[in-house]
Order: sequence, then C-alpha cells, then structure tokens
Amino acid sequence: MTDLFTLWLLYFTSFITLMNPLGVMPVFMSMTSGLDRKQRRRTALKALMTAFFTLIVFAFGGQMLFDFFGISVSGLKVVGGILFFIMGYDMLNARLSRMKISEEEVKNYVEDISITPLGIPMIAGPGSITNAIILMDQSKQINEKMVLITAILVVCLIVLTILLSASKIMKVLGETGNKVMMKLMGLIVMVIAVEFFFTGISPYVRTILSLP
Repeated sequence: MTDLFTLWLLYFTSFITLMNPLGVMPVFMSMTSGLDRKQRRRTALKALMTAFFTLIVFAFGGQMLFDFFGISVSGLKVVGGILFFIMGYDMLNARLSRMKISEEEVKNYVEDISITPLGIPMIAGPGSITNAIILMDQSKQINEKMVLITAILVVCLIVLTILLSASKIMKVLGETGNKVMMKLMGLIVMVIAVEFFFTGISPYVRTILSLP
C-alpha cells in the first residue's frame, strides 16, 4: 500500500508540475474576461474534460497512435509552439480580452477556446501527454495503471478548482489589472512557444544535417 502511495505521489508531482495550474490561470482569466460566471464555469469544465480525456487516450493508445500516423512527440511540440506563439501574440495585443460578447457569439467562443488552446495544448500539452504515455508504459500492473488514472484525475480537479476561483482574482485586479496581466502572460506564453518550437524542431534539424 505504501509503495502504491509513493508511486501515486510520483505521478501526481510530475503531472501537477507539467500542467502548471497557476500558469494556466492568468491565460484563462484573460480569455474569459468577457464571459459571465456561468459561462466561465462551463468553459473551465469543458477545457478540463478535454484535457483529462486527451491524457487518458494518449496514456492507453498514444504510442500506437503515434506509430500509426507516423508522428512523433517532437512534431507535437512544434505544432504546440506555433499555437502558443499565435495565442501569446494575440494576448500581447489585447485581442483575447473581449469585454462584451454577444449571446450569439458566446456558444461558439466557449466551444473554440475550451478545446483549443485551453484544453489542448495549454492544460494537456506535449509535456503532460508524453508523461502520460511514458508512465503508462512503465505501469505494468492493473493497480499501477489505476494509480496513474487517479493521479491525472486529481490534478485535473485541482486545475479546475483554481480556474473556477479565477473570477475572484479578476474582481481584485479589475479591468486595467487584467489587461496588464494578459500582456505580461502574452510575453511569457511567446517565450514558452519559442522553447517548445526549438525543442521540437531540433531532432529534425539534426536529422537533416546528418544526411549525406
């Protein structure tokens, strides 16, 4: 029992670090600033459901999917880097902060941002997806696999709790504070994007340079 708890703690620590709920929160705050409490809650729930099921799918069949489509984690990092950069650029120019969204636009807006970029790759990014694949491969017994699923679920619930508390922080910051936060996070997201992109493209560059 102690060994399983130690294993769960290891899985939990790795996912909470990679999914970084405190890093996701300012982005979520900025992107949902034009939504009311109910709509923001719905966005957070959908984003976390998307992230959770993505991690579970990749945990059980990620390597098989990668092999079937002939793709790699490096490719995922390149795409994630491009998405992050576009999102960071929009945040830097305050394009994601929409103070008024019409009722007709709300549904589509929530659908768009909850799946991507919030669910994928902001919460379930290349790092956490790779982590899920590797840890599932290392978990040989059924109880170890259940420990992994439980760890992913608990981390997702923690991220959800933090995102649902974001509205209180928004009230404290106010409109000006929220815009400043968005611009700062835009810069950070763009830096993350560059790191993702070059980490992902490095294997391809090495392969090209090693060609005769």
